[in-house]
Amino acid sequence: MSTGVSEERFPAVLWFTGLSGAGKSTIASAVVRDLLARGIPTEYLDGDAVRLLSPTGFSRAERDAHVKRVGYLASRLAYHGVTVVCALISPYAEARRHVRSLCDRFMEIYVATPLAECERRDVKGLYARARRGEIAHFTGIDDPYEAPEHPELVIDTTAVSLDAAVRRVLTVTEAVTMVGAEPALQSAADCRGETVAVRSADRAEGRFSLRHRSRSTWAPAK
Repeated sequence: MSTGVSEERFPAVLWFTGLSGAGKSTIASAVVRDLLARGIPTEYLDGDAVRLLSPTGFSRAERDAHVKRVGYLASRLAYHGVTVVCALISPYAEARRHVRSLCDRFMEIYVATPLAECERRDVKGLYARARRGEIAHFTGIDDPYEAPEHPELVIDTTAVSLDAAVRRVLTVTEAVTMVGAEPALQSAADCRGETVAVRSADRAEGRFSLRHRSRSTWAPAK
């Protein structure tokens, strides 16, 4: 797919957050493939994969430590010129704010698939086990998910194709990472012809902030 992503660009951290089964890893993996195909230095940090390297539990403190650990690693990679795509449930707002504070260019992408759809997709039966009390601290069942209040992009995966979701992410990524972006309100068309409103913050500090003014939706490709 062609999105016109600029070859001259700043690195950024793309942070996918949402419930288990929302589609975070599916979209994130596709975005990584596209960026790498364009020759853009990119690394993918999946929350479950990182847990294998540093096993931890699922209490609030342990979850927050895990998110902050991945966030720190992502911020260092970005500092050295690598665009980092992260996919973690990351259920608590404070931990996500902490990660944002570490990164010069941070995109919070809320994959807002409804709980009922996440449960329907759950081939491993984890939600069912959690509802039976066999799994404790399961996000969305007996542990809360604090939805982002001001994410850069919201994708509800029940109505839009995977390709469309990837194009939306890449459109907003280009706006936040392109070299020479003006510190004013800019607009970029998304794949459905709607408008992605982008406000750049203090250019002298090299920090940019995006707000997607209309709610996006995505459904898994059949």
